[in-house]
Amino acid sequence: MTEQNSAPAPDINSETFLPQSTVLIVDDNPQNVELLQAFLESLPVKIVTAADGVEALEKVAAFKPDLILLDIMMPRMSGFQVCKRVKGDAKTKDIQVLMVTALNELGDIEQATECGTDDFVSKPVNKFELLTRVKSLLRVRHLKGELERALTYLNEIEQDDEAR
Repeated sequence: MTEQNSAPAPDINSETFLPQSTVLIVDDNPQNVELLQAFLESLPVKIVTAADGVEALEKVAAFKPDLILLDIMMPRMSGFQVCKRVKGDAKTKDIQVLMVTALNELGDIEQATECGTDDFVSKPVNKFELLTRVKSLLRVRHLKGELERALTYLNEIEQDDEAR
């Protein structure tokens, strides 16, 4: 019988990744921002806010959030445009985007999907639904990061073996 040296599998139901997570809330309506912040209070995440799409991109560059809660209808730059820019940049493409919108036409949902959104939730926002989706998207972001680190490590081991 051979002994295998392997690390225990990560507990995907654990929420230990939450305190390391940053959530960017983007909405031009201050009441909506306050409501989303209040809903997220129960989660141990860092919260950053932006009042429009242009400011959102500045905050993405400054804070490198794990998740963006993104309104669609905003002045200066729509949520569609912000999402397309975030998902089109190699440095930010892995940030999870949750569109929060009053729009519910099929065309709007299709456009959000084409822009690269990871999920969407309709206004008025249900607190339980929002928290469930936020935790799920942050879990995906965290697991993707773990996978990337593992693949990098395996690649380094492979290169070391080839060098010998």
